Amino acid sequence: MNQTPLYIDDEDFSPPPDEVGEQIFVVATQQNGERLDVFLAAHIPALSRSQVQRIVGLGAAQINGVVAKPSAKVLSGDSVGFDMPPVRPTETMAEDIPLDIVYEDTDLLVINKQKGLVVHPAAGAPSGTLVNALLHHCTDLSGIGGEERPGIVHRLDKDTSGLMMVAKNDLSHRHLQSQIQTKTAERRYLAYIWGRPQFNEALIDAPIGRHPNDRKKMAVVEPGSDGVSRHAQTHVSVKEPNGAISLVECVLQTGRTHQIRVHCSYIGHPVVADPVYGGERKVSSEWVRDNPLRNRINEHIAGMTGQALHSHKLSFTHPRTDERLSFTVPLPPDMETLQGLLSRNK
Repeated sequence: MNQTPLYIDDEDFSPPPDEVGEQIFVVATQQNGERLDVFLAAHIPALSRSQVQRIVGLGAAQINGVVAKPSAKVLSGDSVGFDMPPVRPTETMAEDIPLDIVYEDTDLLVINKQKGLVVHPAAGAPSGTLVNALLHHCTDLSGIGGEERPGIVHRLDKDTSGLMMVAKNDLSHRHLQSQIQTKTAERRYLAYIWGRPQFNEALIDAPIGRHPNDRKKMAVVEPGSDGVSRHAQTHVSVKEPNGAISLVECVLQTGRTHQIRVHCSYIGHPVVADPVYGGERKVSSEWVRDNPLRNRINEHIAGMTGQALHSHKLSFTHPRTDERLSFTVPLPPDMETLQGLLSRNK
């Protein structure tokens, strides 16, 4: 369970059986000078470049028999070996944790994840996670790139609630993952943000990487800086504008760690009650003149256990039937209460 996981952000993927084991590729003339990870990603469509980088970083690739780094350059005529590790049985224990199952069939589940539930076991949360709950609910979930991580196709932050799809087999896992990568799966989020944006709709296009001064945080990291960043886009539309707090809908075009939270903070409208990117803020008398109401709003926000961010709509194509499925869930109780309080400020 403490072995390095072979997944990054929303690019979790389970290699099909025919991708497991050693493969040999010969570098063509037109591929001369390519990075090793770029070369392998082009030859192994089941894996993204990020996954190739992670696996190659563990010593899984060789150039002419010599173990190489992801950044190594390949030359025309080189022999490139790639040894995809098999799925390892997980040591994670099944736990009887209640799940809000919105949809289930023999291929997949759609769940409404509650706030406070961690998705994957980790050093700080070895149990009590969604994976523990899934192992109890299902016995035949798909694995992920080298270590069994049952069924997880994409992730939500611990304190982000809402819809997630879970694969029950490798066919579903590959298909659903491909839909995320090609943007045919749609994920819509509702968020309460501080202030009123100066737009009705906008595309936030800003690369995200590790914060240069705090490695536990993410940040917008411009290309050419010392940090490493990845392309990130979030479409934001204002649903309920308000001078103090506005309700927005966010549609992910990419899936980076903390993407919506980072992007909203970047444009000066952080997600309400976000302990990492939002800071401590209060509604002022300028926007809510009624003192008792203003106090109730501020007390409610102070008592929230995490960011006001909810995955409320999920649409995708069923991997076996090709039927387009769409699911919507209401706001969680804390965001619903906030909505009710804000509606009184007319």
